[in-house]
Amino acid sequence: MKRYEEIPHTADIALRVYGKDLRELFSNAAFGMFDIIADLSGLKKSVAVDVKLEAPSAEELLVSWLDELLYNFYTKGIIFFDFDIIDISSTRIMAHANGRHLGSNRNRLKTEIKAATYHDLTIKEIDGRYSVDIVFDV
Repeated sequence: MKRYEEIPHTADIALRVYGKDLRELFSNAAFGMFDIIADLSGLKKSVAVDVKLEAPSAEELLVSWLDELLYNFYTKGIIFFDFDIIDISSTRIMAHANGRHLGSNRNRLKTEIKAATYHDLTIKEIDGRYSVDIVFDV
């Protein structure tokens, strides 16, 4: 199963993300977002950030998760590409986001993402597999 695919959107960037469970769906969504932001090939882990969030629904948790990672990218200069989700439910997540400081890797940057949005955001479970369409404000 592929992690994600880009889908057409008129003004912003949209991804359709897949996962066998919420853990994989959230990990693949984060990877897809950072794959849009930067060239992730060949990067080695050198830093990790702990993330612990709660939200009223799985969709709100997903947006909070992605926006928290973006916040860390913009404030701490970390390109994330590996996500170890320790615990997840439809209302909370505890994870380690692993990556590398931007530093000399600025030439890897591709597209600026401002935020994940709630536009048509619905996590779907069909036959034990999850998917979600996420629109990013660019």
